Order: sequence, then C-alpha cells, then structure tokens
Amino acid sequence: MRILVTGGVRSGKSTHAEELIGGAPATYVATGTPPDRDQDPDWAARIDAHRGRRPASWGTVETQDLAGVLARAGDPLLVDCLGTWLTAIIDAENAWEKDSDAVHDLVLARTDEVVAALARCEQDVVLVTNEVGLGIVPEHRSGRLFRDLLGIVNQRVAAACDEVHLVVAGRVLRL
Repeated sequence: MRILVTGGVRSGKSTHAEELIGGAPATYVATGTPPDRDQDPDWAARIDAHRGRRPASWGTVETQDLAGVLARAGDPLLVDCLGTWLTAIIDAENAWEKDSDAVHDLVLARTDEVVAALARCEQDVVLVTNEVGLGIVPEHRSGRLFRDLLGIVNQRVAAACDEVHLVVAGRVLRL
C-alpha cells in the first residue's frame, strides 16, 4: 500500500501518517536537514516532538536519497516530508536563484527517480507532504518556485500512490 498524506502546516498530517504505520517495526525517513539548535531552537523543538512520538520499534534514516531508501526498504516506510526533501534538493544544488527551467529539470529528474523506486518498493510506504497553492501568491521568487515545484512533486507522487489522504484540522478526507 502506498499512501500520500497531504495537508497544511499543523493540520495533523504527520500524526495521521504515524497512525497509518502503527507500532510495528518501520523506518522513519527524515528528509530535512538536522536542526541547528543554536540558530533555530523552534525547528529543533519541532523535530524533537516528532522524534518523541515515534515508537521504539521504529528506526530512523536522515537522508534526501529517497529513491535509494525505497530501493533498499526492509520494513514499512514513513517519509516525512516531501516539502523538506524538495528544499534540501534545491539547497544542495544552490539552485534557488538558478534559471527556473534548470531547477525544474533537476527536481523533476529526482522526482522521477523517487516515483520509479516507489513503484518497485515491496514495502508499505506512507509519504507526508504539504499542500500548497491554497493561499496567496508568494511575494518572493523562491516562494513561488517552491510552491510550483512542490505542486508538481505532489501530483507525480500522488499518481504513483494507491490512496491520497487530505488532512484538514485533524480530520482526514480520503481522495
């Protein structure tokens, strides 16, 4: 089973994804960069809260190599989240100010790798992402770039999943 869980910030999507996996052995795939506790204590606290909710039977992998993790999966996977994965990809290539077409090509190539690996993965996979585009048009180029690219990533990953769940105010809609 492949499920994409989407929703806004603090909608309850990560908690829902964790419930879908349950307490059995699983691997939590953290796609963001580890927090710098001195520079961003709020982000560090958010990461700590996520870590504290995980069952002891879960392992954790911190990586942006989602295709590789999917290819090697020995347990069910919970990937949290595609938005931080996208940010990490763009950061790693210093691509925020690069030509939009080049950034799109980079992200789409990486997304295609993930989608192909997801299709071959024999384990259950739950992926978490942020729903974008429901608000105002971002003022800055980087915000528009992120919104547009994550919208494309979400569509491609959703097409490879068996189900998509939208979480709003802690309520789940199965799409």
